[in-house]
Amino acid sequence: MRREEVAQRANVSATWYTWLEQGRGGTPSADVLDGIANALALTGDEREHLFLLAQQRPPQVRYQEPEGVSPRLQRVLDSLECSPAYVKTAAWDVVAWNRAATAVLTDYGALAPEQRNILRLLFCTPRARTEVEDWEGVARWAVAAFRSDAARAGASEEVQAVIEHLCRSSPDFATIWRDHDVRTHGEGTKHLHHSTAGLITLEYSAFAVDGRPDLGLVIFAPATPADADRVRSLLRARVEDT
Repeated sequence: MRREEVAQRANVSATWYTWLEQGRGGTPSADVLDGIANALALTGDEREHLFLLAQQRPPQVRYQEPEGVSPRLQRVLDSLECSPAYVKTAAWDVVAWNRAATAVLTDYGALAPEQRNILRLLFCTPRARTEVEDWEGVARWAVAAFRSDAARAGASEEVQAVIEHLCRSSPDFATIWRDHDVRTHGEGTKHLHHSTAGLITLEYSAFAVDGRPDLGLVIFAPATPADADRVRSLLRARVEDT
């Protein structure tokens, strides 16, 4: 594509675009860089590289509607036999999980898609208050991390329906949401009082899914050999029940 054609499609002058190529045009704005990226039909990775070259920072994240996970990522989940794991969206909807998550956390497959939301399960399911140790502390952390995840993924508007539903359904969520706390998911420890296996302690870590800012992977590893045995017993029980 000729320089003049790129400039025209990017809605800048050919002279200024030439200066930009020569490093003489000053730092271009995000809107100009977006115009150039669109004019050149750059991929997401190429667009990010353009911003890093021009502004020494990545572009603002563009929220993507969740599309599920790739077969490869699902196989990664399935390979974690004794570690519950799931993939969540910026709205904290669970879109993929493994057998250990079903056995230890929640049978997501038995729920309708709109019910597979971590915050809805935490605030609107009575058993969560008995199963989750220090429920209030966990709830406050979850809301703060949710606020951070949604903003980072550029999904503030997309999660508004979730927020409104929870504010109507749970006075506790509404109160905590008004505190405006922000935290990262990071790493930590989860103490779960399972109805049949008793107390299970899990150490969790959260990971970004490369190329999918709308998705996050969370893995829960049994904290001790005894906790791993409890997870295995729950997995065996599910096999026996099928």
